[in-house]
Amino acid sequence: MADGKIQVLILGSGPAGYTAAIYAGRAGLRTVVYEGIQPGGQLTTTTDIENFPGYPQGVSGQQMMDDFKAQAERFGTEVRFGIATKADFSGKPLKVEIDGEKWIEAESVIIATGATARYLGLESEERFKGQGVSACATCDGFFYRKKDVAVVGGGDTACEEATYLASLCNKVYMIVRRNVLRASKAMQERVFNTPNIEILWECQTKEVLGNDMGVTGALLRHNDGSEKTIAIDGFFLAIGHHPNSDVFKEWIETDSEGYIITQGKGCRTSREGVFAAGDVQDPTYRQAINAAASGCRAAMDAEKYLASQKA
Repeated sequence: MADGKIQVLILGSGPAGYTAAIYAGRAGLRTVVYEGIQPGGQLTTTTDIENFPGYPQGVSGQQMMDDFKAQAERFGTEVRFGIATKADFSGKPLKVEIDGEKWIEAESVIIATGATARYLGLESEERFKGQGVSACATCDGFFYRKKDVAVVGGGDTACEEATYLASLCNKVYMIVRRNVLRASKAMQERVFNTPNIEILWECQTKEVLGNDMGVTGALLRHNDGSEKTIAIDGFFLAIGHHPNSDVFKEWIETDSEGYIITQGKGCRTSREGVFAAGDVQDPTYRQAINAAASGCRAAMDAEKYLASQKA
């Protein structure tokens, strides 16, 4: 396939990117996917997925993404290694630089680069990712039913995650570095009125503890210098996400946090021929099923756009 003849260039290989590729490929469009910094997306760091339709026994995140990839390739999608490092959407064809070396031209672009969860930066946190450390309570909370867990953060997201986990877990610790919650009044009330949530004020995580079986606890340091250990089976981060949109901000409209703004119910961005799907344009839901749905919409929008260019 000649690069100059790419009709749909998809950046990112999570549920949004691969679903877009499946739809674009089935529409007979010449489609190329660049996998990005994390082939398969965030789901590859998740253990078992039990809330995606079609997998009644559950499935690992890696296996699901392998299935998505195989389905996209079945319909002619070419999957390549590479990361988008620069973009030029000033004219037609649209141009994207890959790995700081090679410029790719395409008639349309679907940005499905996702969002990266913010972590504390601890080595032990990295070590136990997928083994008790998670950035998605909705995704992984089910696996900690009747167990003790901790949530890091004091904003709306942390409160929402904590109350959700409290409905499943025996006990939920909230690790809050300040002496107040940043969350809205309504979310604070929900936390304060949930009996199995305990807030550990003015604390920061010094170390995530565990063994070959996964997380067993966390070592906390209070602002006064004292330390304490809590026994937990799950450690959830709720300190925000960063949308992977920096490369494209010069050309397309984003909100104050960097999420790409799409128009109406579709996936069109402020730049003609450029579409966005998945977590890079979704600060609210951040679920695989929702990302896949937006990938479908992006591909259909791209197909209509390409047809309009020929008319």
